Formats: sequence, C-alpha cells, structure tokens
Amino acid sequence: MTLLILVVDDESDVELLFRQQFRRDLRAGRFSMEFVQSASMALQRITDAGNQSLILILSDINMPGMSGLELLPKAKAMRPDVPVIMITAYGDAETRRKALESGAEALLTKPIDFGVLRSEIDSRVERAA
Repeated sequence: MTLLILVVDDESDVELLFRQQFRRDLRAGRFSMEFVQSASMALQRITDAGNQSLILILSDINMPGMSGLELLPKAKAMRPDVPVIMITAYGDAETRRKALESGAEALLTKPIDFGVLRSEIDSRVERAA
C-alpha cells in the first residue's frame, strides 16, 4: 500500500522543489506525493482517495478562490484522521492562531525548512507503517 502525501499550492515551482527535496524517498517508494493547484482540486482528490493511505496534507494558505484556511475545516471533516500542515509566506501570530484553531497540526513559513518538514513526514510514515 502506497502512503500518499497531498500537496496543495497554486505555485507551479512547488512541485519541482518538493520532488527535488524528497527524490530519494520518492524513488525508494517510502511514500508518494501528489500535487494540486487549488483547494477545490484538493477536496476532489481527498474524495477520490477513499480509503487510500493518505497520511498528510500540506497546504498553502494564500491561494486564489478558496484559501488554505477555508480548505482546512473541509479537509478535516472529510478525513479527520489525516493531519494537515499549513504553509504560508506570512507566518504572523494571527494566521498561526487561525490555522491551529481550525485543526492544523502545524504552520510552516516559506521558505520552507525542509529539515523540519522531513521530520514531520518521517513521523507520519513511521506511524502508518
């Protein structure tokens, strides 16, 4: 069974960056990553995942249309078992409070500290194993 991480970000260069940072894990099949460019696409992908082993959702906050903060409670309602980590370029205290109160596991600021993100992912992979 493949462990899936869903990455939601409207910036196209995010996929390349993540695939580069986690290329060894992806090549080794430790987990797979899927990328969608909007919150509505993310909701569709979560629905399609069904009982697939979705272990983590990483979502940008500032996106056109539905924001990551609007996506968060909907994703948690659909899959309360799946942790969501929010990502933003604007990590102010108010944004952090809103994200955590809405059910986010954590809030990471851009540029992303991939060491911190890797340890978050590693702990999810270990729990799912």
